[in-house]
Amino acid sequence: MSCIVLVGMPGAGKSTIGVLLAKETMKDFVDTDVLIQVRANQSLQSIVDNSGYLTLRQLEEEVLLNLSLQNHVIATGGSAVYSDAGIAHLKKLGPVIYLKVSLEELKRRVQNLPKRGIAGRPGITLDELYEERCPLYETYADLIVDCDGKTPEQIIDEIEKFVGS
Repeated sequence: MSCIVLVGMPGAGKSTIGVLLAKETMKDFVDTDVLIQVRANQSLQSIVDNSGYLTLRQLEEEVLLNLSLQNHVIATGGSAVYSDAGIAHLKKLGPVIYLKVSLEELKRRVQNLPKRGIAGRPGITLDELYEERCPLYETYADLIVDCDGKTPEQIIDEIEKFVGS
């Protein structure tokens, strides 16, 4: 288990923390949202607009199940936790770290929810998405990092202590 897997809400900082954590731990970095976009040759929002959010979730599961990585920090899409099989596969690669951010903080960070390619039912609000997903993140997490009020360095230190880097 040489990877570190980051999960959390859109706007939680998975990609930002992931890149910094990869540098700190001397690992490669991959963002599964980017892998989905490359595979589909379109943006996440285009996938949702053209084929629906369930198609995006299916593509995400396929990408997760096909990951064969070592020594990577993996930033997942916010909807990765909808795939039991995908999360089970990720857990074989390394610990799952939930970057927990309060709803209030997410509302400050995420101003463009309808354009972010969210794999949620049409018209879902950030409040509803938060209520639906947070229990899933908590269920699958090997470590929950409360990110509110912390610097990226503090978050990375907490993760490193957990994974033993």
